[in-house]
Amino acid sequence: MKNSKNLALYFFGAVAVLALPLLLQMQGNAWVRIADIALLYVLLALGLNIVVGYAGLLDLGYVAFFAVGAYLFALMGSSHLTDTFPWFKAMFPNGLHTSLLIVIPLALVLAGCLGVLLGAPTLKLRGDYLAIVTLGFGEIIRVFLNNLDQPVNITNGPKGITAIDSVKFWGLDLGKAWKFDGFTISSVTLYYYLFLALVVATVIISHRLQVSRIGRAWMAIREDEIAAKAMGINTRNMKLLAFGMGASFGGVSGAMFAAFQGFVSPESFSLMESVMIVAMVVLGGIGHLPGVILGAVLLAALPEVLRYVAGPLQSLTDGRLDASILRQLFIALAMIIIMLVRPRGLWPSPEHGKTLTKRGGVPVDPTHAAVAPGSLQTHAPGIDSPADEVPGAASRPMSINP
Repeated sequence: MKNSKNLALYFFGAVAVLALPLLLQMQGNAWVRIADIALLYVLLALGLNIVVGYAGLLDLGYVAFFAVGAYLFALMGSSHLTDTFPWFKAMFPNGLHTSLLIVIPLALVLAGCLGVLLGAPTLKLRGDYLAIVTLGFGEIIRVFLNNLDQPVNITNGPKGITAIDSVKFWGLDLGKAWKFDGFTISSVTLYYYLFLALVVATVIISHRLQVSRIGRAWMAIREDEIAAKAMGINTRNMKLLAFGMGASFGGVSGAMFAAFQGFVSPESFSLMESVMIVAMVVLGGIGHLPGVILGAVLLAALPEVLRYVAGPLQSLTDGRLDASILRQLFIALAMIIIMLVRPRGLWPSPEHGKTLTKRGGVPVDPTHAAVAPGSLQTHAPGIDSPADEVPGAASRPMSINP
């Protein structure tokens, strides 16, 4: 009965998620764009959850991998290299215009390698020191992107790269609307389904990692690195793997962001973006996949939804209060309220190991656990019995006082 209820719940949830953009586009494509951006942030939050939630490594420079993936797609999906380098134009007169099926593996590998390079010098750092180093790494990447227009123009500097191709694969172009018997599916709706497929794949991979030996090793490192090393876990390799796996998802999300926006610039990859991604993981429920998804959706959609609140408030004050400042104020208040009401997150991971449970959900007192017939054991496994207790006799309270 319980399994059938769960299947029915999953079925209706899947139908609702699939029908959501079709309903939103009736109110305008702006709402569908909000849903698309929310899914991109879900991808980022799921990737950072591997580093922060599973391995317990505080990474404040995660947006750097997002930027690397975005600029990779921008360079491979625009005419910037062809217009800038004559030798490149001689080799590729029409530009690269690479397919999505090639860009996603490249973005995944490139961002993963950069994640390993970031993790290698920080293996002995923990807590605040690790956060400061990763924060500096993220700012270094942003500054490089902002200044790599001289002496060789690679990123076009603060002007960014424009005219980036839309996603094309198997003859499909997601930059154009599809029409079926008079019903039109807009371009942003098509991107929604692509991002949703990537999110589902990322959730499956993250879940399989969590329940695997690698995931258990990450969680052991998160709880106590010294104890994990004493148990024989190779903490160095596990940390590097966490950095690489988390960064790879950030690179894929960045590539999708560049294709969706059609324009990238260093301003999109500021420190505030990293802070917001960390906040999504922490406020949603660190280490818990449903909580991370919930936190990412809420914090990604909340700023856009609050535009419709801050605008009228600005008009009520005759323009004395700026709408953007009001919006940031409301976001900060919402985050403070969430942390006060739900300090472990909106949807924290369930606690395990607190009590023994029978089949059927009935808690069992370890001191009154059942004993097999003919057995001399009168205590639950793991409960030390007094040294002078006679097997089979009733337990006597032991005390140092007579």
